[in-house]
This record gives sequence, C-alpha cells and structure tokens, in this order.
Amino acid sequence: MASFKFFSLLVVLVVSTSCWAEEEKVSSNNKVHFCFDGNLERSLTVHTKDEPLVLDDIAYDSEGERNADQCTSRGCMWPKSADGKVYVPYIISNHYTSRELSIIERGLQSFNDFSCIRFIKRTNQRDYLTIQSVNGCYSYVGRRGSAQTVSLDRQGCIYHSTVQHELLHALGFNHEQCRSDRDQHIRVLWQNIQSGLAYAFDKLNTLNLNTPYDYNSQITHCIYSRYAFSANNQPTMVPIPDPNVPFGTATQMSRNDITRLNTLYKC
Repeated sequence: MASFKFFSLLVVLVVSTSCWAEEEKVSSNNKVHFCFDGNLERSLTVHTKDEPLVLDDIAYDSEGERNADQCTSRGCMWPKSADGKVYVPYIISNHYTSRELSIIERGLQSFNDFSCIRFIKRTNQRDYLTIQSVNGCYSYVGRRGSAQTVSLDRQGCIYHSTVQHELLHALGFNHEQCRSDRDQHIRVLWQNIQSGLAYAFDKLNTLNLNTPYDYNSQITHCIYSRYAFSANNQPTMVPIPDPNVPFGTATQMSRNDITRLNTLYKC
C-alpha cells in the first residue's frame, strides 16, 4: 500500500437540521458539548503508565513517535474492498450503559451518510478498533495493525461529535492547525501558551489533499479555540491576515472535511 502523510480534518459535529443526531446535552445546565466535557487540558492529556503516551487526544507508542510521520513509515489507511467500501472492524467494551452505547454506535454509523467508510462489528479480522473507557478521549492516527484503542471515557467523552472526532483520527487524519501551511493562516502566540503544552501546536509535514486551510475545521477550531491552553487569558492563536476571522464556532462537518475524507479513501 502506498505511504501517506498525516492528514488534517475537522471534528464532525451535528446539528438538529442535518441527517446526524443532535449533540448531547448536560442535564445540569443544558450546555451543548461540542467536543470535550470539563477541563480541556485534562481531557486531552491524561494517561497512565499502563496506557500509551497521549498528547492532546492522539496516542503514540513512544516519545520518539511525536516527530515521526506514522503514515509514511507504514501503510496507515484502512483497505478498500472490492465493492468500493472501506470496512473498519470494531469492538466496544461492555462497561458502557445502553444510552452511552447508543451514542457511540450512532457516531460509528454516521459515516455511512457521506462516505464509503463502514464501521462494522468485528468477527475475526486481524486489524480492528477496540473502543473502551480509559482516561480521556484519544485515538491513534490511522490503522496501526492488530487491536488499537479508541478511548471514549465515560466521564466526558460520550458525545456524538467526540465519537466522530476520534474516529477521524483512527481513519488517518490529524488536527487542522498542525497543517504544514498553517503559518500562512494562523499565528501562534507562543508566549501565551501554558508551560509544557506548546507541543499542542506542533506543525507537521502534512499532505493537505489540495484543500484550503479551513477555519471551520472542528478538529482544530473546536478543540483549539482562540484561547486554547492559554496561561494568561490572552489568545494563543490569531487568524492572519485578518485577525477578526471567526473560528471555533463550526457546528457541522464542512465541505472540505467531506472532500478530504472521500479523496483520501477514493470514495
């Protein structure tokens, strides 16, 4: 299989007028959660010695992978079948409630509506996703081989958009703000970033699939808003050349997202 570089894509969010389900709400304050519940840094960086290294919401097997391009070191895409569909097997841990399970399965099946991706329950396939509640929300980027964890912590990750976000990582996509051309569109204010969290803004040598930088990117500008990881309540990212361009407000998958996913997998 040909090698592929990291790809950027957005989190898929849902709106009630679309074919996807409505975003989940917290009953205590009726707040709509677009990406992650609770403290952003906690949701994206928690891991233990028994888990992979997790930076933001992306898992690595070792520190050395942080600057490596996983997709060019081996085939990271899920294979296409003769019928033109891309089948991604999965299993789901039995520790979820029926309501949580319903949200996860709805996220899995939503890809049927706009792509050739089909998440299917595993039978005996060698490579598959194992969805479980570990610490925080995270996934590896692309197909790793054998079983690979997608963590959807019951405390803060069981939302339709979060499920879709982590699945997009598993399909081979990285954060939009890590794009190779991001410095032409976003100025990172390093002096305002919390100590030890600058890695969240690392730029990667991405292949952008002939699509423009997308300020509506949910994988970037849902997790990474203007003040993401700020140490002093000052912005950590500013659009350029127009600093007033809004971002962090998208509520559904953009046209660019769909184009990238279907281009990558030749849907």
